[in-house]
Amino acid sequence: QVQLVESGGGLVQAGGSLRLSCAASGRTVENINMAWFRQTPGKEREFVARFSWGGRSTNYADSVKGRFTVSRDSTQNTLYLQMTSLKPDDTAVYYCAASSPTYGGARYSPNSYPYWGQGTQVTVSS
Repeated sequence: QVQLVESGGGLVQAGGSLRLSCAASGRTVENINMAWFRQTPGKEREFVARFSWGGRSTNYADSVKGRFTVSRDSTQNTLYLQMTSLKPDDTAVYYCAASSPTYGGARYSPNSYPYWGQGTQVTVSS
């Protein structure tokens, strides 16, 4: 079992930056795949970024490439999402998700992650 707690959301002007944190417990972050998703009302949960177990690779949605950076601190057992050059379209509830390496499924699908945090709101004003 993995418990995830996000923090760091808030209100920021377009062009600004925020850093989201996802503190994990129950498993070490080195041994699980972790990802960020986001969701706006009436829309499906959308993949944002992923950090694979063992630090083998990172992946990003095209919409955030070059602006967002996903990283991991094993000493803090925490996943981060550094967001820069924020746009109003980035406004959403951001969720941290995790899965064991053997869980399977498409890496960009929310169905491939059985563990979720409660979400943190990010609002970007124009």
